[in-house]
Amino acid sequence: MSVILSASVIRVRDGLPLSASTDYEQSTGMQECRKYFKMLSRKLAQLPDRCTLKTGRYNINFISSLGVSYMMLCTENYPNVLAFSFLDELQKEFITTYNMTKTNTAVRPYCFIEFDNFIQRTKQRYNNPRSLSTKINLSDMQMEIKLRPPYQIPMCELGSANGVTSAFSVDYKGAGKISSAHQRLEPATLSGIVAFILSLLCGALNLIRGFHAIESLLQSDGEDFNYIIAFFLGTAACLYQCYLLVYYTGWRNVKSFLTLGLICLCNMYLYELRNLWQLFFHVTVGAFVTLQIWLRQAQGKAPDYDV
Repeated sequence: MSVILSASVIRVRDGLPLSASTDYEQSTGMQECRKYFKMLSRKLAQLPDRCTLKTGRYNINFISSLGVSYMMLCTENYPNVLAFSFLDELQKEFITTYNMTKTNTAVRPYCFIEFDNFIQRTKQRYNNPRSLSTKINLSDMQMEIKLRPPYQIPMCELGSANGVTSAFSVDYKGAGKISSAHQRLEPATLSGIVAFILSLLCGALNLIRGFHAIESLLQSDGEDFNYIIAFFLGTAACLYQCYLLVYYTGWRNVKSFLTLGLICLCNMYLYELRNLWQLFFHVTVGAFVTLQIWLRQAQGKAPDYDV
């Protein structure tokens, strides 16, 4: 039987439980899962905003937003789309019911325990597919999970279920990699598209001049081999700027400024082979692309308040 068993609302920064359903079963498997709940609660700040932990016969799913995490325990065969739709409903109701200032300043556990009434009602709906199917539209959630699937937390990274040790590091490198891998950038603007094309053009010009420099070097000894290196480094820098403009990576803005610095250094070395207008064009394009990389930031997933 596929059902939701329990749910909790937890503050992200310190793992303080704000509310929770009160009907835990007392089986060995459930008690083990409660330990996983506590271990995950202490590491929420280092985890992506949507995760799943498979614990044998049970799954723990959670989402985090605005400093609060919504965590649920269900059987292993409970549909993923229903699980995250359930969590999304909890998130919307909690955000509209409670002031975030009260959430941030809470000092005692379960100070919003009255929210359990909503958790119980919602859980009953999601455990009864007949009453559920006519009340919610799952297509948006299905598409969102398909485009940005939850991070699957490997059991080995949790360490001991007894709470003695945990393989999570303080900086939790895995979370950063997963977040970057699934992070999406804002839609491209016209100026961003123009910057992409100009950067490709500069890269192509550097590549062509690089091959001409190789031909000159083969025909005579007059050509400096360092010029060839400068042309190809300029090509690589332009192509990498295109990559940073299209894809999200860690330290993206820092990388873009370092790449601009490389473009400037290459053009300074090629001063004798290019006139001032050519140098100005390459450096200006590099600066323009860097600006567009800085302006095109990662999308933030704003919660849907219209419930």
